[in-house]
Amino acid sequence: MRSPAAAAISSSEIDHRSMIGSLLFIAIFLFVAISINPFYDLTLPSSASIETDNSSRLNQLLFIFLPLGALACAMMTPMRGTLLQPWWLMLTLFLWLLFVSLISNHSFNGLKALFVTSLIVVGANACLLLPRSETHFAKLLAIGTLACIGLAYYGIFFLPYFSIHSAAEVSEPMHAGLWRGYFPHKNNAAAAMVLFAFCGIFIMRTWSRLVGLTIVVSATWFLMHTGGKTASAMLPAIILLAWLFEKFPLLRIPLSFGGVAAFNLVAVGAALSPALSELVTSLGVDATFTNRTDIWRLAFNAISQFPMTGFGLKSFWRTQELVYGGEGLETWAIQASHAHNSYVEILLIGGIPALVLSLIWFFAVPLRSFSKIGAQGKISHSGRLFLRIWLYMIFTTCLESLLYESSAGYIIGWFLFCMAIFGLRYEANAVHIEEESMRRGKPAHA
Repeated sequence: MRSPAAAAISSSEIDHRSMIGSLLFIAIFLFVAISINPFYDLTLPSSASIETDNSSRLNQLLFIFLPLGALACAMMTPMRGTLLQPWWLMLTLFLWLLFVSLISNHSFNGLKALFVTSLIVVGANACLLLPRSETHFAKLLAIGTLACIGLAYYGIFFLPYFSIHSAAEVSEPMHAGLWRGYFPHKNNAAAAMVLFAFCGIFIMRTWSRLVGLTIVVSATWFLMHTGGKTASAMLPAIILLAWLFEKFPLLRIPLSFGGVAAFNLVAVGAALSPALSELVTSLGVDATFTNRTDIWRLAFNAISQFPMTGFGLKSFWRTQELVYGGEGLETWAIQASHAHNSYVEILLIGGIPALVLSLIWFFAVPLRSFSKIGAQGKISHSGRLFLRIWLYMIFTTCLESLLYESSAGYIIGWFLFCMAIFGLRYEANAVHIEEESMRRGKPAHA
């Protein structure tokens, strides 16, 4: 039997680790959501530059030490053996991405991007093991989301030149008047606000109705001013889709994998097939998907050259070969910074093997986890949060490139997506611990 002194030391150590874990969680969340250089001047010629390496030394150090600090803290928990599971899939996938980056014409860019995106994956998984409980997890998310939304509104009211698109911008002056906050583009802001709204709903149900409602309302109001029509429609649609996903097990694969496959067939297929394009147009839908079809044609032409290996991360768009090559005489799409479709982007960065492995990770693993959750008969509030984030990301990435991202303004989506995938796996085997049990010195996880 332990002495009271030993028990006091143990309790003190737990409190100390909890405080460090909380600070690391908030620091990582704010870093990936905001970065150290928020607010972008899109009127400068450099905003449309093909240069890809504009990271500062401080930014690089934070990218390394914050995730590794969270990992070190997570390794002190009883659940350290659950990190980065399934390990065989993660190892195979990232070794393949390492290989294609090494053989790329821009191997330095590829290896740097792979290193950063790998740290995001590690940080997202580690962060799930830092909160003491589901309630503590909600409190930490509340601090992070309120800070992000507050900064976005601060930019609108006090730094509108850097927070609202204007006609003076170099690349896309047609977005003048639309809100973007501290993000580099209105679409980035719209996607982030949808994710923050999901966090707000979780906070309402788990910790504080007032704080959660404040987050939901403020995020939704900002979303409405970004001009992000797709994101605005997807916010209520995903909530409904998640409810159907939870209540009707037989619809899970058709709603998720089937829905994403059908959307990509129609959208990307319209770029490659005139007949399908005419069919989409006849339904009253913009068959160019806001001029994305030109980008997809260019991407698939490039993919056909290296279908198995791709070009490596950050090694195709805005490279010297693409911008100043012959393609520039045929299409404006060479000015794009990404494929505006994450599945097409994965083919570009790692070829067919990378896409197959990614689909297993992004679809098969979460679906299997949720089937186990469904078999238990009850899903927790954090499980619903992870489900909504996962569903939103697999659909929104049909029109945006947010997966395997290492660029400021895009990372928050990738970070939360990874957290959702790992979180669903934890939920499949989780027993939630209440705050009171933690005060008595018992270990827990979110």
